[in-house]
Amino acid sequence: MNSENNSRGIILVIVAMALFSIQDALIKFVFEQAALYEIYFGRIFIASIILGLYILVTKQKLKIKTEYPFLTLIRVLLHFFAFSFFFISLTFMSLAMANALFFSSPFFISIFARFFLKEKIGIRRWSAIFIGFLGIYIILDPDFGNFEYKNLLPVLCAFLYALSMTITKITSDKDNFYTQLFYFCTIALGLCSIIFLVFGSGKFDNFEDPTMQFIFREWFTNIDYAWKYIFVMGILASISFACIFRAYSSYSPSVVSLFEYSLIIWSVIIGFIYFNDTPNLRTFLGISLIIGAGTYIYFREKLKKQDLTINLPKRR
Repeated sequence: MNSENNSRGIILVIVAMALFSIQDALIKFVFEQAALYEIYFGRIFIASIILGLYILVTKQKLKIKTEYPFLTLIRVLLHFFAFSFFFISLTFMSLAMANALFFSSPFFISIFARFFLKEKIGIRRWSAIFIGFLGIYIILDPDFGNFEYKNLLPVLCAFLYALSMTITKITSDKDNFYTQLFYFCTIALGLCSIIFLVFGSGKFDNFEDPTMQFIFREWFTNIDYAWKYIFVMGILASISFACIFRAYSSYSPSVVSLFEYSLIIWSVIIGFIYFNDTPNLRTFLGISLIIGAGTYIYFREKLKKQDLTINLPKRR
């Protein structure tokens, strides 16, 4: 591991986060012309082909058999539905807000590590977790008399994602990264196929709400328009994966992981340029608390030589 030149790893992570932000923007562009799981299927299918070719060309070791079949299934299901909720949130929420709320995942990971992995968490880190959730509260600005519960979808995504990463921490001792990636792609494509058979014909699309239409819309009705964006999403996902994998495998994960927070900055910039979304003062304050708390937890982990946040990409 080349720890002396981590600047290259930092650049790779920042580039990956920029590409993820572009992918999220493309979903906002195309969601009225394609179905949620059509996008999900196309993105994973294209990325799987590219990543599969990468594994073949570079002759990476891929062990098909998993040592944790049940946990692997649960991990993939959690991850699959986590980002289903995230993509749905993009239909009505700004990029900056959705990604800021998603970064509550380190707080959930810390909590799960305490209860499932028996990691020791002191009062300082509990305080940071509390401040992080305070940031989420400020961003959501809840009016409990008329609260839009759908605004919690990115937080639910973070919760499920944190559970999946906690399971990854357990299974990674015997299943290598490529084995886990293989099962994610295979099971996710299978789930998309089942969803297509159940409501891919659009027979349940009886809604006027654009978000609900996005979920239940008929697949493949606007291939010429939608699939050029879906194809680009698959390309971006593959490049992002390559950048993050290189950053985490060749440079210090404890250094480069902190720069995943650049995703929020990219989301603010891209949201402003393409959607004229300008976060208000409350949102900026909440984002600052989330990033500050997450950064503190990062440094506490480094100080204690613990690894609660899992050295794997935040997004996939």
